[in-house]
Amino acid sequence: MPRVTRRSSNSINDRPGRLRMLLRRVWRLLRPAGWTGVVVLLLAGAVALHMLMPGGSPGGSPGGSLVTLRERVGNVTAALGLRVETIVIEGRANTPEPLLRAALGISKGDPILGFSLDAARRNVEQLSWVDQATIERRLPDTVVVNLIERRPFAIWQNQGRFVLIDRDGQTVTNEDVAQFRQLPLVVGPGAPGAATPLIDALVAHPGLLARMVAAVRVGERRWNLQLRGGMSVMLPEGHEAEAIERLMALQQDHALLDRPLDVVDLRLPDRLVLRPHAEPPADPATKKPT
Repeated sequence: MPRVTRRSSNSINDRPGRLRMLLRRVWRLLRPAGWTGVVVLLLAGAVALHMLMPGGSPGGSPGGSLVTLRERVGNVTAALGLRVETIVIEGRANTPEPLLRAALGISKGDPILGFSLDAARRNVEQLSWVDQATIERRLPDTVVVNLIERRPFAIWQNQGRFVLIDRDGQTVTNEDVAQFRQLPLVVGPGAPGAATPLIDALVAHPGLLARMVAAVRVGERRWNLQLRGGMSVMLPEGHEAEAIERLMALQQDHALLDRPLDVVDLRLPDRLVLRPHAEPPADPATKKPT
């Protein structure tokens, strides 16, 4: 029977070399950190490479140096597979997607570390529908865009043009306004900045709001409500809510809005002025001889 010779487990030949031991230690450090550790090492290498290459010295242009560094980091990491494969857009309802993607400036296949998140966010927030935006990387291959859009509050008509405005009176867009024709219409210079208190008061009375064709800003000081059927309700400056409450009380007690009136003047708190429909002029041909 052949004799079996066992090698000692403590033999110096069984011990890994220094390089192998170093690599094992690095790998143990990287495993818990995941992609973060990989990115840190790649960034450190890219920074070192950037400093060694022409134009990468600290005395160069700060803006150009940062852009060049980002491009080099992006190129290095893209070669290792860190490229954009998925762009997730959350919170978009009205922002045109082609405009959003153009403002974002990121496409599938681009280096995921090769662009500025802050610059992309600023570009997206310049879109008229966008109030706030957040953009984040999810390594290794996903970019997530989250939008908070402006909410259209009313339609503003001025000099024949129609635009959507938000609660702050800021213009949202002048395109596809007809899709929002259910919103209140305000008319005239200064109307957007003063519309919110008036519309809030009208929303509390849906019956009156349903009768209203438009709210017209007069002299950038006060409002006239133009109602269906041709009636005009003149509201006092700065006391729109109180006047509307008074008007609805008169409607409940006397059906005022159902009467044949051209004007209901509520500008004075202690007086009500009514102007009935003007009688059409008599046709001379129908007059009886006397």
